[in-house]
Amino acid sequence: MVSSGSSRGSPRRPNADDLLVLLAVGRTGRFVTAAAELGINHTTISRRVAALEEALGGRVLTRVGGGWELTELGHSALVAAEAVEAALGSLGGCEHQVLRGVVRISATDGFCAYIAAPAAAQVQRHHPEVAVEIVAVTRRVSQQRTGLDLEVMVGEPQVHRAKAIRLGDYCLGLYGSVEYLRTHGAPRDRGDLIDHSLVYFIDSMLQVDDLDLARTFAPAMRESVTSTNVFVHVEATRAAAGLGLLPCFMADRHADLVRVLPTEVSVRLTYWMVARTETLRRPEVAAVVDAIRAQVVAQRPALLGLA
Repeated sequence: MVSSGSSRGSPRRPNADDLLVLLAVGRTGRFVTAAAELGINHTTISRRVAALEEALGGRVLTRVGGGWELTELGHSALVAAEAVEAALGSLGGCEHQVLRGVVRISATDGFCAYIAAPAAAQVQRHHPEVAVEIVAVTRRVSQQRTGLDLEVMVGEPQVHRAKAIRLGDYCLGLYGSVEYLRTHGAPRDRGDLIDHSLVYFIDSMLQVDDLDLARTFAPAMRESVTSTNVFVHVEATRAAAGLGLLPCFMADRHADLVRVLPTEVSVRLTYWMVARTETLRRPEVAAVVDAIRAQVVAQRPALLGLA
């Protein structure tokens, strides 16, 4: 690729195919992924990007971590690329645009199962040619977000060259199984919690600050079963391993779980979504975002433990 300050003669008109290649790379952050989407090889991607940079007289992409991000010139070129894409899409003469493509989203386990999955199903019903890939992971926001279109995490993220969208709140409560409470008794106040064990995340492996802060309500509780997966928390609590600090929208689905100290122990957290600005302009991604937002609104009482 040419250097940022170089130019080989006078800039010429960029090729439309080269612009569409830039659009694919800008959205995915990877040559390999863009090549797969466009049905061409990695070498062709590199060659077309180089040709576009020569035409424009500067760099359109810069290497960041394991992927690529748009430069200022690249962002300008992306606007033209999106216009080319829109023009080509209008040639079909269809009144309603047919959405197609793959949208990959990462989110926490519970969000994936109860928010992202039904949202993906809704998108599929209306747009059968859109495939949604859901990756379950609990972590901080990735600054590279290579290979991901949307990231959902707990707590407000600090992002660079991306947009953070507040989705909505959810609550954690303290739950015990009917069997556990029959055997050990229900705590009457926070002071009683010292006599009970806690089912929650593994401290040393927890990457999300807001989830780490959530257990400060009872620092004296000893650990029982811990896991990186919230579904393990739910099932261990149902199996009478201890009191579980669980998302209300997951725990309240089980009749054998009883919430204890609902006033004293109620931890309110927030789901956020992060994506590249250019990714959010893709119609199929926008459809998934709209479906996720609709699910969050529809399930708000359950998310807050009010259902």
